[in-house]
Amino acid sequence: MQDLGPLDWPNNHGGISNAKANHIDFIEAIYSLCLPILVFILRSTQLRSLEYLEGASCFSEEYGCICNSLHSDRSSPSNSYICPPSKSNQHVIRATSGVVDSQPLPGLSVDLRGKRAFIAGVADDNGYGWAIAKSLAAAGAEILVGTWVPALNIFESSLRRGKFDESRKLPDGSLMEITKVYPLDAVYDCPEDVPEDVKTNKRYAGSSNWTVKEVVESVKKDFGSIDILVHSLANGPEVTKPLLETSRNGYLAAISASSYSFVSLLKHFLPLINPGGASISLTYIASEKIIPGYGGGMSSAKAALESDTRVLAFEAGRNYNVRVNTISAGPLRSRAAKAIGFIDMMIDYSLENAPMQKELSAEEVGNAAAFLASPLASAITGAVIYVDNGLNAMGVGVDSPVFSDLAIPKAAHVA
Repeated sequence: MQDLGPLDWPNNHGGISNAKANHIDFIEAIYSLCLPILVFILRSTQLRSLEYLEGASCFSEEYGCICNSLHSDRSSPSNSYICPPSKSNQHVIRATSGVVDSQPLPGLSVDLRGKRAFIAGVADDNGYGWAIAKSLAAAGAEILVGTWVPALNIFESSLRRGKFDESRKLPDGSLMEITKVYPLDAVYDCPEDVPEDVKTNKRYAGSSNWTVKEVVESVKKDFGSIDILVHSLANGPEVTKPLLETSRNGYLAAISASSYSFVSLLKHFLPLINPGGASISLTYIASEKIIPGYGGGMSSAKAALESDTRVLAFEAGRNYNVRVNTISAGPLRSRAAKAIGFIDMMIDYSLENAPMQKELSAEEVGNAAAFLASPLASAITGAVIYVDNGLNAMGVGVDSPVFSDLAIPKAAHVA
C-alpha cells in the first residue's frame, strides 16, 4: 500500500483534497489513519485471542504484523508467531508449541503448577495410581506417593535402577519426578492399631511411621500442606469367593482396606489440604451392577466407597472447602486386577458391548483425575465419574446370541 501522507477531511462537496477522487483511495486513507489507533487498543487490552485465530490477517507491512507487535516482549523462540508474506500482503498467524513457565497456559488447559498431590496406592508402573500420578505431574503438580509397605523396597529399587524410566515419560519428553515415597498401610490408622504379628512380620522390617496418622504427620513435617489427595488402593482377601461363601473377616477386611481406608486418609489429611483442594478415589461398576466373580465383599466395599463419597463431599466441602469425587474406571490389565483371575474376560466383554469399542487405557483415567483435581472442576463434588468407554450405560450385553438378528453396528475404525 502506498503512503498517502497526511489527509484533509472531505470538503462540503464530498471531495478529498490531495488524494485521488475515487473510493479506493478514500478507503486506503481511512485505513492508514485508523490503523495506529487499532494497534494501540490491541496492545493496551492484551487481546490474546489473536494468538489462536488461524488464518487471521495481519494489517499492514507498514506497521508490522499485529501479533508480533503484541508479543514482542516474549523472549522464547518457541513462542514466536511468524507471519509469512503473501501476494496480498496478508499474513497467517500460526501459534507454535511451547509455553514459558511464567505465562498462563492457553485456553482451558489443566494447570496444576504450584500444587502438591499425595497418591496413596502406587506400587508399580502399570496401574491407575501410576497413571494418575503421571497426569498430575504432566499438568505441573508435585508428586508424593504412598506405597504399601511390603512392596516398598521393590518399588523404590525399580525407581533407582531406571526400570520405570520408559513409563515415567511425560508428553513433553521429560520424566515424571516423584519427590518422595512414603511407606503406607492404610488399613491401620495409628501404631496402636497394628497387631503384633504385623509388627514382627519380616515384610515390614526396616520401615517405620507407615500408619495413616504417622504418614500424614510426616507429610506435614516435610511439606506443610497438599492440594490433592488420591486414594488408589483396594484389597479383598476373599475376592474370588461368591458373597454367600465370604467369611465375616473377609468381608470386613474388604471394607476396611477398600473403603474405610479412604475415610481415614481424608480425615487425617483434611487439615493439611489447602482450601479449594480436591480428593479422588477409584471405584468399579460392581458397586451397582452384578459382576459374577467380583466377590469377597468387594462389590459391597465399592458401594460403600461411592456412598461415602457423597457424604464426605458435604462434610469436607462445608468444613474445609475441599471437593470429593470418585472415578468408576473400566477394566484394566494391571497386576492387581490379574489377581482376580478373570480380568481378560472383562476386557473382552467391554470391547464387545461398550459404546466405544476400544480397550481402556490407564492414561484416560489419569487424565480424568487431573481434570477433577483442577480448578476446571471447581463445581464438581460428590460425583461418580464413569471412565469406562460408556459400558455403565448399557442395559444388556449386545454380544448375546439373542441379538444376532439385529443390525447392531460395530465400531468404525479409522486408519
